[in-house]
Amino acid sequence: MELGVATGDVTRVETQALVVNLYQGIGKPGGATAAIDKALEGQITALIEEGEITGALEEITIVHTAGRLPARRIVVVGLGKKEGCDLEALRKAMGAATRRLLKHQITRFHTILHGGGDLDATGATPRELAQALAESAILAAYRWDRKTVAPADEPGEIHERDKAALQSVVVVEKDGRKRQAIQRGLDRGERLARAVTYTRDLGNQPPNEMTPVRLAEEARRLAREHDLECRVFNKGELERMGMGGILAVGQGSGNEPRMIVLRYKGGRDKDRPVAVVGKAITFDTGGISIKPSASMEEMKFDKMGGCAVLGILKAAALLELKVNLIGVVPSAENMPSGTAYRPGDILKSYSGKTIEIVNTDAEGRLILADALSWAVQQKPREIIDLATLTGACVVALGHYASGVFGDERMVARLE
Repeated sequence: MELGVATGDVTRVETQALVVNLYQGIGKPGGATAAIDKALEGQITALIEEGEITGALEEITIVHTAGRLPARRIVVVGLGKKEGCDLEALRKAMGAATRRLLKHQITRFHTILHGGGDLDATGATPRELAQALAESAILAAYRWDRKTVAPADEPGEIHERDKAALQSVVVVEKDGRKRQAIQRGLDRGERLARAVTYTRDLGNQPPNEMTPVRLAEEARRLAREHDLECRVFNKGELERMGMGGILAVGQGSGNEPRMIVLRYKGGRDKDRPVAVVGKAITFDTGGISIKPSASMEEMKFDKMGGCAVLGILKAAALLELKVNLIGVVPSAENMPSGTAYRPGDILKSYSGKTIEIVNTDAEGRLILADALSWAVQQKPREIIDLATLTGACVVALGHYASGVFGDERMVARLE
């Protein structure tokens, strides 16, 4: 996919579609949208007056130009109320426009820099606005549609692919002085979005292919690609280390557990690292305390904390961050069998503390107990723990918020 900047007049851009915007409650468009409206003989203003265009966030209106402009279509996307407009609102707006265009098989289009005409509304720089634009366009185009077995010669290998045939997005900017900043923002947004789509690809892999061993192989491949250090602890090593939590959770499965450690060294040698620890249960039946069968296929997503760790290491390498990172991924498959751990078992964890099992579907805290204890021994500056630990968090907060617990200053930085 290509992301670029073109300097010029929006009314002279030849393209399948040109995306412009409108704030909610604005009676007459301004900036680039006004120039387009004038070329269309007031058609956008007329639609506003008729109530067809309101500027509500994510509202999409497609206007066919019928030869009055070199652009064949004008896409008017709503940004919502001006006083509430921020980078997240701009991401939502651009994402909505991208999805609508792809629905119409339009894979190459141009756009203005949303929010760029009124920086006071967002408080963002052109580089930040361009980054948000790139992130939203790429992530909105993401699609996972593989329903076949991976080729025998490439068993489940993760490839960065063009998910929805989005081929090109070009930002049109009349001020040539902003061109370099916009391109830098597009580049950064593209790298971040690439790390996110990689993480999504890992998570979407079916559980018969993405086992703990296979996840470890992917970590090694990632390390080779981005010059990271990688160490994978196998079952025998976990036994010698006393990783009783990870071993217990994995003992009911024919797929052995692993603990993956990745290191990125972008800071100074003396700088203490940040540790990122992520739970990777490649499939969670609940074990002996088995889950209800409804929607159990979604339990392949119980590995997303670990997948996010790999994505974070990839992002750090792509962005060449000046920081030292350790990624720790405990991985197991939680299955019921004659060898599975049981309610009533007492385990000895890596820290030496013992754990009495009441419910085998509380497996996440067992593998994280071992991984976090090991991470603490590495003397990190901070630890960020990523866990799909309990469905109760979704019940409490829904799908639009995540539970975050920790030092208030650190939580504020993460937000």
